[in-house]
Amino acid sequence: MKKIFSPVVTAFLLAALCAFPGAGNAAQEVVFGQVASQTNPASAANAKGLVVGIQAYFAKVNAKGGIAGNKLKLVTLDDDLQGPKMLELTQQLVADPSIVGLLGFLNSAGLAEIAKQDLPVKAGIALITPLQGDRNVIGAGNVFPLRSGYADEVTALLKEAKNWEKNEVAIVNMNIAFGPPLAQLAIQEAHAQGLKIATHQVIDVSPAAFDASVKAAVAAVSRSQPKAVLVLAAGKPASEFIRAFREAPGGATQVYGLSVLLHDALVNAVGADKARGIVLSQAVPYPFIPSKAVINEYLTDMNKYAAGQPLSFSSLEGYLGAKIAAEAVHRTGSQPTRAKVLAALTNLGEFDLGGLYVKYTPAKRQGWGGVELSIINGEGALKK
Repeated sequence: MKKIFSPVVTAFLLAALCAFPGAGNAAQEVVFGQVASQTNPASAANAKGLVVGIQAYFAKVNAKGGIAGNKLKLVTLDDDLQGPKMLELTQQLVADPSIVGLLGFLNSAGLAEIAKQDLPVKAGIALITPLQGDRNVIGAGNVFPLRSGYADEVTALLKEAKNWEKNEVAIVNMNIAFGPPLAQLAIQEAHAQGLKIATHQVIDVSPAAFDASVKAAVAAVSRSQPKAVLVLAAGKPASEFIRAFREAPGGATQVYGLSVLLHDALVNAVGADKARGIVLSQAVPYPFIPSKAVINEYLTDMNKYAAGQPLSFSSLEGYLGAKIAAEAVHRTGSQPTRAKVLAALTNLGEFDLGGLYVKYTPAKRQGWGGVELSIINGEGALKK
């Protein structure tokens, strides 16, 4: 006998069907966009690490069915570490409505311009855990940092110098980005800690003046005979100064640098022999020993979902950023959108990553806040 359903019964069945998760509303990919160059030698190792860490955490979440049935996905674009190109690619990402957030950006010049143009706010999108500590970037609208800022790293390095009785410090900074403001902060902090400034040198990064500027800075630092040298630069300005300084009289003097002075790129640029003994501040915890719950989780997941990939500070940073991004998606419910992800992060409050905490509120967005120190050994590896 042919069964005939009345409109009332049909409506009831449809309502019942829609009550089940995912019914009538297919699961979707939740896509985060990243700009980080895996091809430029100065950023390749850390960009690859960020991607590996993000992908490892996303793979774990997806293996468990995703979040409300939605799978997490990362789309990475390569800017060749060129500031204008990062800006262009970021605009491309935010023009794509499928991108719910930006994650794990790497490029100091590009990030500075993104912050200057207030791009995340204008696009109504979150920029989550960029590999950056410049206050102008991590304090910009809709930026949700993991790092607390370069200022904390400078303070930690100068305290280390004082602890080792290196009471005369030369300060060398590049004349762009974080260089000038951090140099002034370092001078103030050195005086506060009772340290003497042996000399303060500025490297002009413009192509016409660069070589002569490096040469003059090396000569001045060498003449001043400091007990330590604090390098507030990254990329070529840092590596060229360090290479030349190591070959000058007094070149064996202790050198300190920020986390943005990426150790892999530095070792590749100057050689393990010249990089040996350089102390670098780190804005994420030491990733090789399970000293915190989240480090143990990271080590387990890297072994399972990124087998064969090297452990590194940058892969841990990517992993932590992915964990923050996933938590934001979780708090949006079953239909994540760009606006919902941004709102979830803005109101995240204090979030425990596993012994590390970030705190995001409408009034303030605060990263982990810790600084650890590492040293480059004779093989070019970082040790705690």
